[in-house]
Amino acid sequence: MSRILIVGAGWAGFYTAWRLESLLNEGEAEVTLVDPLPYMTYQGILPEVVGGSIEPGHSVVPLRRNLKATRVITAKVTGIDHGHRRATITPEGDEPYELEYDQIVVTAGGVTRMFPMPGIAENAIGLKTVEEAVVIRDRLLGNVDTAAQLPPGTARDRLLTVVVIGGGFAGVEVFGELRSFATSLLEISPQLTIEDTHFHLIEATGRILPEVSEESGEWVLSELARRGGTVHLDTQVRSMVDGDVVLSTGEVIPSDLIVWTAGVMANPVVVKGSDLPADERGRIRARADLRVGDEDGIVEGAWAAGDIAAVPDLSGGGIGGYCAPNAQHAVRQGKLLARNLVAVLRGGEPEAYVHENLGAVAGFGHGQGVLQFRDRELRGPLAWLAHRVCHGLVTPTWERKLRVFSDWTEQHILGRSTASLARNRTQRDASEATGGGVKAGKDLVVPAPLPPAEENGPVAVGSP
Repeated sequence: MSRILIVGAGWAGFYTAWRLESLLNEGEAEVTLVDPLPYMTYQGILPEVVGGSIEPGHSVVPLRRNLKATRVITAKVTGIDHGHRRATITPEGDEPYELEYDQIVVTAGGVTRMFPMPGIAENAIGLKTVEEAVVIRDRLLGNVDTAAQLPPGTARDRLLTVVVIGGGFAGVEVFGELRSFATSLLEISPQLTIEDTHFHLIEATGRILPEVSEESGEWVLSELARRGGTVHLDTQVRSMVDGDVVLSTGEVIPSDLIVWTAGVMANPVVVKGSDLPADERGRIRARADLRVGDEDGIVEGAWAAGDIAAVPDLSGGGIGGYCAPNAQHAVRQGKLLARNLVAVLRGGEPEAYVHENLGAVAGFGHGQGVLQFRDRELRGPLAWLAHRVCHGLVTPTWERKLRVFSDWTEQHILGRSTASLARNRTQRDASEATGGGVKAGKDLVVPAPLPPAEENGPVAVGSP
């Protein structure tokens, strides 16, 4: 029985394992999936988790519930010795051990690229995990609640100032959702007005949303301005010590909520701890058939896909000749990788990955969106509706699709969820905070209950 090890449970890894379960014959192979988290995160809908439109637990797909025939290990892969077909598995809080394999699939995805900037580690929040999305959401809820009890002044202004760094899809979408969410919170905070809030989007280049046409990008800029947002183009962030965002223009923006979406990089822990070939950008070198290697040859028994892999884009549309790091490619690569791996196990030949980018869709607050499908464009409420339909249908498994569509329906009828979970992440438990008799230990940190334990098992907090 061949032993297949899948490193990472993002889009590519999850779909590889999911498809292998339907392709492999009983007793043909043993599949093991290793990831620090017991669930796959649908990062495309995290901005709507931030905006209170989707319950946090519904943005993730529990691995053990959906991968019935796959051994799931909640841990990190901190080393790959492919020469000896061994991987080092490091569970959280436990000793590392080695796991032998015959075929390895590296799909560990990407992580937020943080630059060596003063104050970034202490003050900026990324948007790659559901935990980060909940922290952003709860920070805004708490800030609005606190600001409503303060008189006008610098302290209140800081609480009501939001800075999002990065003008790509993630940045624009979370910026729009935060703006819409804040507007809805003001309806239950009569002490505050829309003029009291300040929203800034910082982009280092001369335009936002490079995936859509320049005309659509300009339209989005005008809509964000109409909603009270300030966009700074051709502007870099110099530092953010103590929450003071210093821009290259000399402007200083004091803020208590800074969201960083200005870059993604291949998972460095997996790449640097591996003996597999990597390119100058730190990605695993892959051929078009998703085997690790290049035009000069392959590395037998090794495969790679998704954001961590440099996969040639045979359609000719990829920047630099490689597939863009997005879910559209990762899902399709994961499905093809499973078929190719099974074909090789059975003595066949793998197929090359060819997929032309279909377009892009983004929503930036309730009722506004932009859609580009090949040469066609759509803007406004219809594009926003298309954005939700697309994301809902792409959500893995029918169970998760129903939960996401149900959340949107409830939001339309009942409004956004405004319950904060921040108290669950403090150093005191709920009983102490409400005057109960049992106190938590001073050093105890009670994690946010995400996703629900009855569905997904214990929650492992951290980035893949």
